[in-house]
Amino acid sequence: QVHVAESGGGLVEPGGSLTLSCEVSGRIFSIGTMAWYRQVAGNQRELVAEITRYNEPNYQSSVKGRFTISKDNAKNTASLQMNSLKPEDTAVYYCAAALGYYSGRGDLNDYEYWGQGTQVTVSA
Repeated sequence: QVHVAESGGGLVEPGGSLTLSCEVSGRIFSIGTMAWYRQVAGNQRELVAEITRYNEPNYQSSVKGRFTISKDNAKNTASLQMNSLKPEDTAVYYCAAALGYYSGRGDLNDYEYWGQGTQVTVSA
């Protein structure tokens, strides 16, 4: 069984920063791609950023230059450093892991394993 756990969400003022962390544990040999998605109630889940085992990142255009995704292959962990946060970044953020190597696809159907989500609220 594979377990995905996120941490680091919370309330932050506009312009502030947060770091989200994700750990994948359990019976998994190798992770090909990890990603962060976000979802606002009533909307579809959207890709924020993804990264392959070769450290090739892919970002949603609205977060480029503000967010940075990183991955530790040995530990099966990923992080999302979020800077210059805006109210429109408010959402539940989900970590996802895929066994396959997917570079630039941004397709949530590629991901077999998902965390429960962590709330990020950007508000004054």
